[in-house]
Amino acid sequence: MDDTGFTLERAEAAVRRVLAIEDTTLGSERSGYLVRYRGRLFSEDIAAAYDQLAVALKPLGMTPMFRMDENRHSVILVTGIANPKPSNPKVNLIFFILTLISVWFTGGMMSVESLSENWLDNLFQFLIKGWPFTLSMIAILGAHEFGHYLAGRYHKVQVTLPYFLPLPYPFSPFGTLGAFINMKELPKNRRVLLDIGIAGPLAGLVVAIPVLLIGLSMSGLQTLPAAASASGLGQMQLEGNSILYLLAKFTIFGQLLPAPVDMHGVSQLEYWLRYFFTGQPLPYGGLDVVLDPVAWAGWGGILITALNLIPAGQLDGGHMIYTLFGQKTAKRLLPFILAALVLLGFVWTGWWFWAALIFMLGRVYAEPLDTITPLDSRRKALAILALIIFLLVFTPVPMTYML
Repeated sequence: MDDTGFTLERAEAAVRRVLAIEDTTLGSERSGYLVRYRGRLFSEDIAAAYDQLAVALKPLGMTPMFRMDENRHSVILVTGIANPKPSNPKVNLIFFILTLISVWFTGGMMSVESLSENWLDNLFQFLIKGWPFTLSMIAILGAHEFGHYLAGRYHKVQVTLPYFLPLPYPFSPFGTLGAFINMKELPKNRRVLLDIGIAGPLAGLVVAIPVLLIGLSMSGLQTLPAAASASGLGQMQLEGNSILYLLAKFTIFGQLLPAPVDMHGVSQLEYWLRYFFTGQPLPYGGLDVVLDPVAWAGWGGILITALNLIPAGQLDGGHMIYTLFGQKTAKRLLPFILAALVLLGFVWTGWWFWAALIFMLGRVYAEPLDTITPLDSRRKALAILALIIFLLVFTPVPMTYML
């Protein structure tokens, strides 16, 4: 018997300790696996069975995958053990410093009322007045990404440190495109995938909500223009509303904002439903909050959470849908999500970009090594909580302009 045959014999012996084998199929380069066994796992604790088999196969240079195949348990063996190369933290540090400068510059532009002809004076003003926005924005992004990172490290999944992405004003109203981490290996099972996926939005919100409330308490109210400008100049930007943002403004100011002059002949409920989903009619002459830069950072953090929780593909929300309902249901939902984004694009054109992005990149889901192990009740509750949070933070019309 050659070495390959002896290795497969040892591998099958390890598989037989966890699976009652009913049939065996040898793989090939085309099939992408070495051998597949189908049957019934002995233990109801599938996660423990996977760990037992993975440990037994590691000296043989093989990795097991657990799948369901025609209502039977399937154990698929592939060659190789995940051993990703460590990333260079200097790259993360460089991107963080660039993002810090970019966000600080943006915060300074928002906070300084008038610029001087002396660039040193402007730089000093930016440094003095831009730090509250900078601290708020970086804290929200950092909490979100380190939530993912620490959850990954807890589960011993190789993940990179956060990559912060700079994009200064006026190209971004926040001075950044956000941040991301990279999973350098597949998560073990759906429980691990859910923990990593949900840790980011929850950690980000824990910081974003207090930042938003503090920022709103530092903000004031103003009367909006009574009519559109005849010249079309001097347009005013109105940030969009999520349910959470509306409640936050109500908590601080005791009213729903922006408060219109009248309801245009409809009930209050009908007015707010229409304004929430379309941003129309524009509340000329009404009352609205003028956001302090800290509040702007908090609002941005809520929006970033909402975008990450869109239930599609590699987004955090895609992980929630996949782990809760499975890949088939997640893929069936995708056309409806794309259709909803296309429709919303008629009230805010930015949704067309997100629809295109998800169509191109969001049809692939992060599939764990073990797809059989079910979610426990606590994690099911967390996944449902994430979907509820998405409904609370989703902003149908992130931005409108009063000309």
